[in-house]
Amino acid sequence: MGSSEIWVPLLQGFLRVIDLRLLLMCFAGTSLGTLIGVLPGIGPAAAIAVLLPATYGSDPLTALVMLSGIYYGTMYGGTISSVLINVPGETASVVTTFDGYPMAKAGLGGVALGISAYGSFIAGTMGLVMLSLVAVPLSRAALKFGPPEYFAVMVLTFTMIVGLGGGNLIKSLLSLFLGLLFAAVGQDVVSGYERLTFGITSLLDGIKFIPVVVGMFGLSEVVYGLIHPSEFVGGDKDTKLKLRSVFPKIHHVRESIPSIFRGGFIGFFVGVLPGVGAVTASFLSYGLEKRISKNPEKFGTGVIQGVAGPESANNGASSGAFVPLLALGIPGSTTTAVLLGAFIILGVQPGPRLFTQHPDVVWGLIASMYIGNLMLLILNTACIPVFVWLLKISQRSLSVIVATLCFVGVYSMENSMPAVWMMLLFTLLGFAFKLFSIPPSPLIISLVLGQSAEYALRQSLVISMGSPAIFFTRPICGVLMCASAIFLMIPLMKIKL
Repeated sequence: MGSSEIWVPLLQGFLRVIDLRLLLMCFAGTSLGTLIGVLPGIGPAAAIAVLLPATYGSDPLTALVMLSGIYYGTMYGGTISSVLINVPGETASVVTTFDGYPMAKAGLGGVALGISAYGSFIAGTMGLVMLSLVAVPLSRAALKFGPPEYFAVMVLTFTMIVGLGGGNLIKSLLSLFLGLLFAAVGQDVVSGYERLTFGITSLLDGIKFIPVVVGMFGLSEVVYGLIHPSEFVGGDKDTKLKLRSVFPKIHHVRESIPSIFRGGFIGFFVGVLPGVGAVTASFLSYGLEKRISKNPEKFGTGVIQGVAGPESANNGASSGAFVPLLALGIPGSTTTAVLLGAFIILGVQPGPRLFTQHPDVVWGLIASMYIGNLMLLILNTACIPVFVWLLKISQRSLSVIVATLCFVGVYSMENSMPAVWMMLLFTLLGFAFKLFSIPPSPLIISLVLGQSAEYALRQSLVISMGSPAIFFTRPICGVLMCASAIFLMIPLMKIKL
């Protein structure tokens, strides 16, 4: 494969994105993402779900540029509250609190934020370069897949989400099977017969994606926050930070550069794996930095490498997560599952044919991510005082805003009340999931992929005259199925007998 097959389309993507409207949408997405990262309790999946109805009627590239900006922007924003008030803005920033907050207490909070911004920019750009290089060859290899291989890939995705996602295996499997059950509602993908509709006409087209994600991630968070209130989203009213303190000194940069590059590589390759994600990447990076340090006992007391490595890792992971999403149409996390739903709603099917059927969209999106990274670097240095001020927003005010967006957004999609009732039902389910610590990721991913997996299964069984042996006798299928079994066994191996 010649380099012109990658860099020429990428250059065309840049030419496509250098448009005032698209640049404004990119800025809006990255700014919202940073804001969401700063304010704990919302998260990228909830934000994308709530704002998805706002993109209705937009062209695919415009909508995806903004929604993707929210995703990788959140990784930047989560650092601010983690460092300044010891409250992670989102889960991938938990590790940053270990050394970031001690640095802030020692008067080096600005340095921690500055090195995080630079590390995030470098690692994010590294990840995008690797995404540009890897996605096309991977999509080409996937073009050789038939229905059995596609089904095996989806089974592998399900088992990786369950096996590597952490938590209770039974609860993860329950979430997965509920998602598959909801995906079966509507008309049979082959025969067209009604299934699980209970005579409700609005269910003939299946359970719509937007009411599900808005209910489970948007409105349920509001309900949970109101039942478990806190006066401030962040906490300290007196948190102050001057702009000049955000720029680290030369020796800080010199000490951090190796950690940034190591974290970037770890983050990208971990981000590619479904079910692993930015949280795992951050912990792995922190563990590596501590292991190779000459003074490991100082970690947890304010070591700059303990901030630079994990922050670079979680931004590298956000770039890596786009590889299976774009090349295979496989989401590796809740957020990328919501993004996959956005792609489909906008009429763009991610997967092996994406780079040939919609090259303007996919390369424009990748190019916008390079520009978005630069915007985020500026935002997370020049606008730090603004984001510090935003930590004062009360939980109740934020809840009213989010709840209003949920109701208006879902109703406006189809101007129908059934969608609103569906959202409320999934709000209750999302609240129950939080109450009983059931992970929502398997449900969302199986809901998105459920019909495709069923269709691939039915096609495969037609090819094999009903024999399931086809999933084990074909070489690629056999390898993928064996890998699925291994990932499913990992949680069982951790159980103490």
